Amino acid sequence: MPATPKPPAAADAAARRKAGRHRGEGQWAVGHFTPLNGNEQFKKDDDGLNVRTRIETIYSKTGFDSIDPADLRGRMRWWGLYTQRRPGIDGGKTAVLEDAELDDKFFMLRVRIDGGRLTTGQLRVIGEISQEFARGTADLTDRQNIQYHWIRIEDVPEIWRRLEAVGLSTTEACGDTPRVILGSPVAGIAEDEILDGTPAIDEIHRRFVGNPDFSNLPRKFKSAVSGSPLLDVAHEINDVAFVGVRHPEYGPGFDVWVGGGLSTNPKIGVRLGAWVPLPEVPDVFGAVIGIFRDYGYRRLRTRARLKFLVADWGAERFREVLEKEYLGRPLLDGPGPEVPVERWRDHVGVHRQKDGRYYVGFAPRVGRVDGSTLTKIAELAEEHGSGRLRTTAEQKMIVLDVEEDRVESLTAGLEALDLRVSPSPFRRGTMACTGIEFCKIAIVETKARGASLIDELERRLPEFDEPLTINLNGCPNACARIQVADIGLKGQLVLDDDGNQVEGYQVHLGGALGLAAGFGRKVRGLKVTSDGLPDYVERVLRRYLEQRTDGERFAAWTARASEEDLS
Repeated sequence: MPATPKPPAAADAAARRKAGRHRGEGQWAVGHFTPLNGNEQFKKDDDGLNVRTRIETIYSKTGFDSIDPADLRGRMRWWGLYTQRRPGIDGGKTAVLEDAELDDKFFMLRVRIDGGRLTTGQLRVIGEISQEFARGTADLTDRQNIQYHWIRIEDVPEIWRRLEAVGLSTTEACGDTPRVILGSPVAGIAEDEILDGTPAIDEIHRRFVGNPDFSNLPRKFKSAVSGSPLLDVAHEINDVAFVGVRHPEYGPGFDVWVGGGLSTNPKIGVRLGAWVPLPEVPDVFGAVIGIFRDYGYRRLRTRARLKFLVADWGAERFREVLEKEYLGRPLLDGPGPEVPVERWRDHVGVHRQKDGRYYVGFAPRVGRVDGSTLTKIAELAEEHGSGRLRTTAEQKMIVLDVEEDRVESLTAGLEALDLRVSPSPFRRGTMACTGIEFCKIAIVETKARGASLIDELERRLPEFDEPLTINLNGCPNACARIQVADIGLKGQLVLDDDGNQVEGYQVHLGGALGLAAGFGRKVRGLKVTSDGLPDYVERVLRRYLEQRTDGERFAAWTARASEEDLS
């Protein structure tokens, strides 16, 4: 793999002259090192990994007001820390106020959980930290992490000490870095697994996470490795994903996808058509992230994700550069993944493992739990299983290794905590991002709105039993995957019937991953107020039930339904 460029010293004179003649896209590999936007400048000034020393030795002792702004709103992300939104600022002010006016003197802290793998000891520590330092907060994310809020800078070193003592960390949980590596939450235990990607995840983490050669990427880098036929890691919307397939000649391995991502310019990832055996996955990961580092667009943050490079190059050129410049060898051609037989891929419910024991997946409301609940989950898992748990990419959690005669007792214990093992489609399929409660770029509330929507739909449509995803997002950035949900709700301010500006949502209908990946349909002018959301969802679901054909999915119905029926 080529050495990491060190602009501008490592660039030869010709490259510097070339960069001086035109701005280009900020690609290091072609000599475009200037001009620098603010993010590129602070990364050039000092690697984000270095801020940990300042947090431990200075900021945790001198307090929030002493933090350098470039550390506060930049480099601290390399250690999972974001400033959170000051309470009382409504969504209309989000795009108006400066960061310093939006900042509260507390942080969100993200604990990275690669592959979603946890022990009961680790979960107990996470729960204890929540109760002692985070006012009880803890959210399961759709990237298998757990997020705290209300974290004080004074407490961060102690939190790190406790997490790292049990093998957890916040290293590069945020920032322009290789973030958490998604993995099948039932890797190594599922009866239908094609192959276990865990060794690849471990080796990728060892080589690339916290490595200064890869700690200055153009923007975030999201990845996934799963050998499950359920396609359970949303591979289509990751920068790079390795999807379990069976090669007709070489057997189980991985199909490589690149260039997926959502936000305001969503793109479904593309197949490179390459088959990779398990031991070679880390090498291919390294080659892809190397391409992103060297050829990624750095001049404009809005074009700095890998998806833009892939869209411009195409899969054929991307694979050619991957093989010739970074791997130094060709990859084998291979098949794509098969269509999953299951329409849910969250592993909720009771399922038999390949060793004869069972795993039990359960659903909290929109990923929201708390420290006390997490410690109780740890106790239940310790009592009924082997001490292993998993988080999922759908804001759910799983207890592994449960003997058959202990399943009923575990289920009862979880249900007593309002963690449903057999949830309604609404509880099971509704996700929500952090929202205006804590997020500085949010416009509307999401978590409480999603929880109340679940309750209303369960009351109004108790017989509804179709798989359905409802994703609520507080802003256009799509952290909750609004474009690929059956009903995607993008937060914005709308006008109510009296002409007042209130919280509401733009509606996306019929998005999907896995079965037929694609983005939801937007009906012209269709926006709903937050208060009117239950009425709207009930109305459109009743029309679906009335008009659907035999076995027709909601997404398929929305593609053919009239705008009147979708309004």
